[in-house]
Amino acid sequence: MLTLTEQASAKVKDFLAAKGLPEGALRVFIAGGGCAGYQYGMALAKAWDEDDILIEHGGVKVVVDPESSLLLEGAEIDYVEDVMRSGFTVFNPNAIRSCACGSSFQAPSGGDPNPCGR
Repeated sequence: MLTLTEQASAKVKDFLAAKGLPEGALRVFIAGGGCAGYQYGMALAKAWDEDDILIEHGGVKVVVDPESSLLLEGAEIDYVEDVMRSGFTVFNPNAIRSCACGSSFQAPSGGDPNPCGR
C-alpha cells in the first residue's frame, strides 16, 4: 500500500512519544482541494475505524481510510530536513501532476483544483 522511509518512521515515533501516544498511529489521508485537485493530510491517531487499513512500517502504525487508499497505492512518505524546509513529503506514483509546494496533486480520477493558498 504505502511505505515510510527510515527518517519518516523515526519522526513519527518522536511525534507519538511527545504526544504520549506510544500505541498510536499516523493517519494519512487524501482530501479534495489544494491547487492541483487533491491534497495530502496527516494526523496522529489514538484509534481507528474497523474499515481503515492498518499498515506497520518501520515500527510505526499507519492508518489509511479505504477511499484514500486508492490514491495512495505505492506511495512513499519521507521526512526531509534541510536549510530551506523540514517536513513530510510524499512521492506518489498515482499523481499525474503536483503543485509547486508538493502538498497537492492531480490524479487520473480528477479532483477540483482550488487557487493556491486555499
